[in-house]
Amino acid sequence: MKGSREKAASELFAALYPRLAGWCRRLVDDDGTAHEIASEAFTRLWARWTTVAEPRGFLYVTAANLVRDHWRKLERERRAVHRATTEAALGPPNEQTDPSVRLMVQSLPERLRVPILLHYYADMPIREVSVLTGRKEGTIKADLHAARELLRAHLRRSLDHTL
Repeated sequence: MKGSREKAASELFAALYPRLAGWCRRLVDDDGTAHEIASEAFTRLWARWTTVAEPRGFLYVTAANLVRDHWRKLERERRAVHRATTEAALGPPNEQTDPSVRLMVQSLPERLRVPILLHYYADMPIREVSVLTGRKEGTIKADLHAARELLRAHLRRSLDHTL
């Protein structure tokens, strides 16, 4: 029994790890961190192996949460560096005027950010995002629309400030 459990986990890892790590790489823009996040998601899956009904979804939702934690850590570090820097010229650019899509997605409320990450970055269909988040497909569609509108408005403001 244990051998079949390990074999199934090994096959799942071989099938999903490269794509999960690639997805994480696009979100965190660092190979090492992406592999750490993907590996941690698999470690957490392994710890709950017998209770997880949908391993792929569990992996992506777990990885999305770990990416969010990584972004928060980077933001805390950025603020600490900014506070420690006495010269304004050496400070990082104002986040409000940075048109980086990643920063804009990061700034979305979680209820909008998770569907964006799963649908657009993990290429999951709306039906699957609905199942993974426990929300109705219509709600997911509305959240995706609201998120796109917020991102569009943020991008417009960012571009207006840079012109």
